[in-house]
Amino acid sequence: MTTTTGPLEGLRIVELDAIGPVPLAAMLLADLGCEIVRIARAPNSGQTWDDTGGSILHRNRKHVHLDLKSPPDRDQALALIDRADALIEGFRPGVMERLGLGPDVCLARNPRLVFARMTGWGQTGPLAPRAGHDINYIAITGALHAMGQPKQPPAPPLNLVGDYGGGAMFAIVGILSAIISARTTGTGQVVDVAMTDGTAALTSFFHAFTASGLWSDERGANLLDGSKPFYRCYACADGGHVAVGPLEPPFFAQLLKGLKIEPDRFVQYDPAGWPEMEAAFTAVFLTRTRDEWDAVFRDTDACVSPVLSFGEATDHAHNRDRGTLVKVGGVTQPAPAPRFAATPTGISDYRRGLLSIHDALSGWAG
Repeated sequence: MTTTTGPLEGLRIVELDAIGPVPLAAMLLADLGCEIVRIARAPNSGQTWDDTGGSILHRNRKHVHLDLKSPPDRDQALALIDRADALIEGFRPGVMERLGLGPDVCLARNPRLVFARMTGWGQTGPLAPRAGHDINYIAITGALHAMGQPKQPPAPPLNLVGDYGGGAMFAIVGILSAIISARTTGTGQVVDVAMTDGTAALTSFFHAFTASGLWSDERGANLLDGSKPFYRCYACADGGHVAVGPLEPPFFAQLLKGLKIEPDRFVQYDPAGWPEMEAAFTAVFLTRTRDEWDAVFRDTDACVSPVLSFGEATDHAHNRDRGTLVKVGGVTQPAPAPRFAATPTGISDYRRGLLSIHDALSGWAG
């Protein structure tokens, strides 16, 4: 059902139209070769989401238009689910049951089905029925509290941590794990993907540091939060910025060499010298442009990188050499990742993917 190959070729997944982490999870699975049919709302429903990142997030898979509140359309959706390895949906708890598409119905018809349910709060708990967004989900896990400057409100990290890190990535792990289990046991199951659970799992390193007395609840006072002068961003002469991160002493020595600072001026992990170190780094970085500093450090291990915009990232030499960002249908987008030597992946334009339900079912015959 897709023009790409990949290590997951042959797996069949039904995706119910959604926003947030559901389309990203489906995109990544489709990039890796899954045959995915996205059940989208009809164009006249007023709720079609093809325009919400569709040119990228809906790539590499086919779609059909069905009204799941219509019994005939619901039955067609069930016929498609009957032939799938997995289903992924992102409704609030109880919505699928009210539509007649709950896990009891679907698993009774297809006992090997993996029924993946993607929500912010999960299927259980006092917040399960409530609305929310990425910022809310990462707020109750402790992750948001750790981000930003001291004595300032926490800084939301776009929607990369809750929606995409804690949601989409854990949905993929859950779906593939449950498919492997179903192929071994013959029995499918429900996978409850909560962005709060996934985000909490992402904070494991910081819980370990806390247990060892190496992490403070005070924002802007820890090793990786920008509070240390050797792990933060600095402004340059042209208003651009560089990211500086030589945590190891040998790399720190290369930073000092590039900045033309005496090698014995600072003891890297001595807090008493950090105010002077920060002042020195700030002053020196302001003497050259971002790209000039990039030229100084590009061929060193000083761990200094230019801070690029999304548009600039396309033209960076490393990204260009690897083809990290590509243009498909006139739209610049990330290439599939990771990369496979024996089962290469590719991208097909989502705008060519509209199917009739008859064609979708015929494609999954048998």
